[in-house]
Order: sequence, then structure tokens, then C-alpha cells
Amino acid sequence: MTTAPINVTINAVILAAGKGTRMRSALPKVLHPVATKPMVAHVIESAQMLGAERINLVFGHGGEQLKQRLANYAVDWVEQAEQLGTGHAVQQAIPKISDHETVLILYGDVPLTRVETLQALLAAKANSPFALLTVTLPDPTGYGRIVRDAQGKITGIVEHKDANSEQHKITEVNTGIMAVNGGDLKRWLTQLDNNNVQGEYYLTDIVAMAAAEGVAIASSQPAEISEVEGANNRVQLAYLERAYQLRKAEELMIAGATLLDPARIDVRGTVTVGSDVVIDVNVVFEGEVTIEDGVIIEPNCVIRDSHIAAGAVIKANSVLEGAKVGPTAQVGPFARLRPGAELAKGAAVGNFVEMKKSYLGEGAKAGHLTYLGDASIGAGANIGAGTITCNYDGVNKHKTEIGKGAFIGSNSSLVAPVVIGDNATIGAGSVITTQVGADELAVARGKQRNIAGWKRPVKKGDK
Repeated sequence: MTTAPINVTINAVILAAGKGTRMRSALPKVLHPVATKPMVAHVIESAQMLGAERINLVFGHGGEQLKQRLANYAVDWVEQAEQLGTGHAVQQAIPKISDHETVLILYGDVPLTRVETLQALLAAKANSPFALLTVTLPDPTGYGRIVRDAQGKITGIVEHKDANSEQHKITEVNTGIMAVNGGDLKRWLTQLDNNNVQGEYYLTDIVAMAAAEGVAIASSQPAEISEVEGANNRVQLAYLERAYQLRKAEELMIAGATLLDPARIDVRGTVTVGSDVVIDVNVVFEGEVTIEDGVIIEPNCVIRDSHIAAGAVIKANSVLEGAKVGPTAQVGPFARLRPGAELAKGAAVGNFVEMKKSYLGEGAKAGHLTYLGDASIGAGANIGAGTITCNYDGVNKHKTEIGKGAFIGSNSSLVAPVVIGDNATIGAGSVITTQVGADELAVARGKQRNIAGWKRPVKKGDK
């Protein structure tokens, strides 16, 4: 990995003032999400990972929405009241730029630029006041071309509409991302004019100014084109989403996971995997997820902020949130583990079992149709179908404790707070309201009566 030059003070300026008319949305463009995170948040986090001492966010449209949505990020807010071009946007940040700093200019709607790519750009600038991130495109139509002299030195950027026939053949184009000495940048910005059809101040004009002064303009390129692509409409946004997801899928496979279809997985957070993990299609990861060696995750699962230990199996259509799944444990199919659910080694929950703030001991089982809330269940216990821990009295939550080896018959209701002892047995259909001792059998249900000759009611008028 290329690293940024030592002892460089980075001041990031992120341009995020555009309204994004083509998004056809009340939401500012840079707040539209990639992997459920605003595009601009990806850019801010990249600047943070680079170690930027200051991050200036230039905003215009939807300022209140931006400040509310990005409240957890330490940025300096710079308002661009009128949108008069990229050069004008950076001009608004001049009071926050020091001469000795390296100013890194980024874009709030370009979320996929790798930190390594920005580090390489900064390294390229190590011996120059100015470095551009350029990219070579198979079809550069519409992009500003990078113009070089016979020695290969950058002399300027020419916009597509202003390029001549020879310049149209150039495939190296401007991305807009650049690293510039603070003092030089401020001087060049003050020289910008808006003598063009759009009446705007173009940041790209400083390239020609630098070349005219004899400044050697360095450059570097990203590993992938998607790193420098932005989103102006929802089609482009969807493209960035898939590019991001494919990148994350590749990272998981390199780390030791087998993805049965890399195009059908969504990572919306941070996923850490061990070796020999198998992930089937349509699995969604959110938040912080850790998956240890040999885990199998079947199709259509949603896993959020959870830890899955080695050898566990998450069967199809299960939802985990804030859960801990122990070694060789099994979950699902169609199970739901809510925050605080924890399965010990070899424990199992089956279809239509819901756990919340409960512990299922080693080898314990809850096969189907069960709710376990605020419960502690001992090793080897068996929870029959239809069992409910009645943990809520309408105001407060109460705990149920079930001992080791206990057997809870089907369709039982355990009214908390209640304790079921080790190896106790609860007869099917019981409503348990008081403590059951170790090795005891508890049966709490109405006595059965059989009435001979019973006639069912009939509708009035029926014969």
C-alpha cells in the first residue's frame, strides 16, 4: 500500500453544494445512499482515514438536512450561497486554508475513491506543488481532456465542447480530484474569472495557470474507473451501489469466503470473515458483523451487528440483530434473533423461533414456534413448540430461568418472573406461574371433559 508523505498536513475540501436536479428528489444529491450510507459520508470517512486535520464541507442546497444527517461527523461547514462553479465553491473555503497545508479537493457525489488511491495522489505530489488524479476512459466523450506537451508534462485541461479533433482523441481525462499547496491554491483561485458561456468559475482553470508559471503538475490514476465516477441520477447511483457491492464481495472472497453468487450479496457495514465461510445468495450484512471459520449462511438472511462463531449454520430466511451465535450452533430457517440473543456451543433454534435478550445454553434446543424473551436457558434443555416466556406485564419486563436438562412441553406459557429447575418437566399446555423445582413434573391445565351426544350449533333457519 502506498502511503501519504510524512509530515504533510492535509486539509480536505469536499464539494457538496449541488442540488442534484436530475435525482428528482427533495433530498440533497450527496445524501443519497450507497450501501445505506450517504455518498458524502463515504468521502468524509476517506478523508478521516487519510488523517486530514481539517475537513471542510462546502454546502449549498439542503444545508439543514446535511447538518442533521451528518451531525456525527467533525466537519467545518462552508456555505456556498450561490452555485457559481467549482472554482467559486473552493473559493468559499479560502479563509480555512493555510499556506503550508496540502489541500485535497474531493467531491461529495464521488463516494468510491479508495483511500489507497488518495494516498498515491499525495505521494505523487511529494515533489510538486500540484497533483491531479486522472483516469483513462475507453470513451471519454463529455469529459475534460488532460493536455500534455511533447515531454508528457501536463499543460492544461480542455473541456470536451472546446476540444479540437486531435484533442478529442485523448482518452486521459480529468476527475476533478486534486492535491495542491495551500498558498498556491489561494493565489490561483483569486485569479479565476467567469468569462465563459456558463458564467461560472472553473477550478480546472488553475491547471493552466500552474503550467504557465512553470509548475510541474504531477498525476496518478485509480485502480478502477468506478473510483472516480459520480452519481447525477438514480441510474448512476444504482451503478455505484453495484460497483461498491462487487468490491466488498471480492474482499470477502479474498479473505476466505465462498460466495455462491458475488452479484447477490449486500454489505452495508463492516464484515470480517474467517476461512472456509460459505455465503449463499441474497444475504444482507449491516453494521459490524464477524463470521468465524467454517460458518455456513443459507439464502435470504439479514445479519446485523452480530458475531457468528466457527462452524455455526444460519439457515435460510433468518434475521439476526445484535446476536451472538456460538460454535456449531444452528439458527433457522425462518428464525429471528433480536438484540441480546445468545446461543452457546451446539445450541439450536428452528423455524419461527424468536429470541430477545435471552441465553440458550450449550446443546439446548428450541425447535419451532417459540418466543424466548428475557430468558436464561440451561445446557441441554428442550423447549417445545409453541412455548412462550411471558416476560412483559404491560409495564415491566421480567426474567424466566430454565435449568439444565429441563423439558418444556409444547404450547406452554411460562409467566415471568419464574424459575424452572434442572431436569424439571413441564407438561404440554401448561401455564406456569410459580417455581418448579429440580426433577419435578409440573402440569397446570384445565381438566379434560368429554360430553357425549354433543350437538354443534346451527345457523338460524337451517334445518
